[in-house]
Amino acid sequence: MQEDLKKTVTDLAVRARAASLVLAVSPTAARNAALLDLADRVDRSHAELLEANARDVEAARQAGLPAYQVDRLTFTSERLAHLSESVRQVSRLPDPVGEVLEESARPNGLVLRKVRVPIGVIGVIFEARPNVTVDCAALCLKSGNASILRGGKEIFETNKALASLISASLASAGLPPDSVQLVPTTDRAALEVLLRLDTLIHCIIPRGGEGLIRFVAENSTIPVIKHYTGVCFVYVDREAEPAMAESIVVNSKVQRPGVCNAAEQLLVHRDAAERILPRLGAALAAKGVRLLCDEASGAALAKAGVASEPAKPADFTTEFLDLVIAVRVVASLDEAIATINRDSSAHSDAIVTADKAAADRFLAGVDSAAVFWNASTRFNDGFEFGFGAEIGISTDRLHARGPMGLRELCSYKWLVTGTGQVRA
Repeated sequence: MQEDLKKTVTDLAVRARAASLVLAVSPTAARNAALLDLADRVDRSHAELLEANARDVEAARQAGLPAYQVDRLTFTSERLAHLSESVRQVSRLPDPVGEVLEESARPNGLVLRKVRVPIGVIGVIFEARPNVTVDCAALCLKSGNASILRGGKEIFETNKALASLISASLASAGLPPDSVQLVPTTDRAALEVLLRLDTLIHCIIPRGGEGLIRFVAENSTIPVIKHYTGVCFVYVDREAEPAMAESIVVNSKVQRPGVCNAAEQLLVHRDAAERILPRLGAALAAKGVRLLCDEASGAALAKAGVASEPAKPADFTTEFLDLVIAVRVVASLDEAIATINRDSSAHSDAIVTADKAAADRFLAGVDSAAVFWNASTRFNDGFEFGFGAEIGISTDRLHARGPMGLRELCSYKWLVTGTGQVRA
């Protein structure tokens, strides 16, 4: 049985590699046609997709998954409409393949061009996020990459329904049917095989909890682009405008608390602790958020009659993925920057202030993939950045950082033109 599984996964990768070579030189129009067809199919298939998704949701509830995980795997008509629009947006983006990045002529007459090309075959490993299936397929397809998608058991029925639509759209555009493939099993052994096919697969992108990402990073012989956690901070400076601070903090925490760019940590300048923090605490509490506080922030909230709980040291580096936030008072902007660089996961961090000089220091000093001034951390997202969708958010420093769109799914090669030159 183990050998059968190994053969199934290896054959899938062999076919993906063959498809990638065709996709790399395929016309932009064909790839766009497949994407537009897929968007239309998603719009026409709401009933079937919601039915398949309902089976996954019910199984997840029966299995006792936390509410935030159930929310992540749940499709609604609104989310499906957003999904199809993201595919259309990808289709409208410029094709990165073939873009000339650099061009120069050597003294001996050789002409060098550095040209953007697809990475090749990309494996995407993800858990309970059914939109990832389509987002990743669309981005890989537009950038000329073949993709192998391995979703979690929590969304297996939904993934099969989506994969059927993708296959039909590839056929309608005359593109290789193996351009996008779903691993046909959720068996962990299949993932272990996949992660060692480094002669056929060129990049692995895991999307999910820290446990999954660490497993992939530790067991893969293929380069992995990743982020482990989303411990995101909002720092409210002493020059913050109170109403803006409230809006940004509440949105960063509450708009969708179970995702990686939701705020988990709140820092407040000591000069704003009594003036602004009670307003922030009351607004968060009104949304059902538990406030885990250090001594100074707890005292400021108690003085204003806002309930809180004492924080444990571990809370200040925790990704809660729930209606919980840890709160600290800091003495200065420099302390805020140092705290974030020490305790965050370098994902998405924000400052709220009317002081441009303070904002400039924060933007320059915080070493994270995305740093915001007077905006919610929830904007660290491929769709919001205009990428159409994202294949993931990287906190790595090589080869991509932040939301990964089409250009981040490309490498490059050198094209060298001569007139008969030989090297002495």
